[in-house]
Amino acid sequence: MSEIKTMEGPGGMRLAYAKTDGQGPTIVFLSGYKSDMEGTKAVHLEAWAKTEGRAFLRLDYSGHGLSGGVFEEGTIGQWAADAEAVIRHAAPGPVLLVGSSMGGWIASILTRRLGSIVGFVGIAAAPDFTEDGFWAGFSEDERRTIMEDGQIALPSDYGDPYIVTRALIEDGREHLVLRSALPMPYPVRLLQGTEDAAVKRETALALLDHIDGPDVRLSFVKGADHRFSEPDNLALIEAAFVDCLARSAA
Repeated sequence: MSEIKTMEGPGGMRLAYAKTDGQGPTIVFLSGYKSDMEGTKAVHLEAWAKTEGRAFLRLDYSGHGLSGGVFEEGTIGQWAADAEAVIRHAAPGPVLLVGSSMGGWIASILTRRLGSIVGFVGIAAAPDFTEDGFWAGFSEDERRTIMEDGQIALPSDYGDPYIVTRALIEDGREHLVLRSALPMPYPVRLLQGTEDAAVKRETALALLDHIDGPDVRLSFVKGADHRFSEPDNLALIEAAFVDCLARSAA
């Protein structure tokens, strides 16, 4: 694997990242909520990029993985700013944005900020999940708890409970991407498993319908879950990279 490096982020915290040098636009992998750059997809796809001689960047938002900060103090806006800072520092040229789960939301935010994007690959992308997932699913008692106590603990299928904070909810509302125009004038490939318990099919369809672009495709994979990390799933992600890069270069 590539050497882990660090830089000072916009919040003053240490941000960790790993950059693989190679040809063409840098493939930037943006991980999910409470996930990190040591996950199966990130590490596998970095190895694939090395084999193909492609530039690749993976990173940890503040409060995630090897970066500094406390997870429960993070927000969508902070994590998007972290990702933007690392990309501008380590991959200032053209990029192919790849977002897994929350990373799909972060990538969507960055499409409005970065100037040289050649494509977007969303893997179980979860845009606006703090509002349309967490808040929409809360009972009145849960909403009262989070507003009065500042946080609430939610059970997770992936380990310790999620601590959802009032700051996360309120900041999320400032960064929703499905409520205003989302132009993506480059190849877009969205991948979604039918057995995903975290992101509904309707979310994938909503993102597909909302993106304004000439080449936007959504693929459902029967039986795939939210991790989307089985060998066949990983091969589909690789194929999406190749497709986007080829079409952007045409």
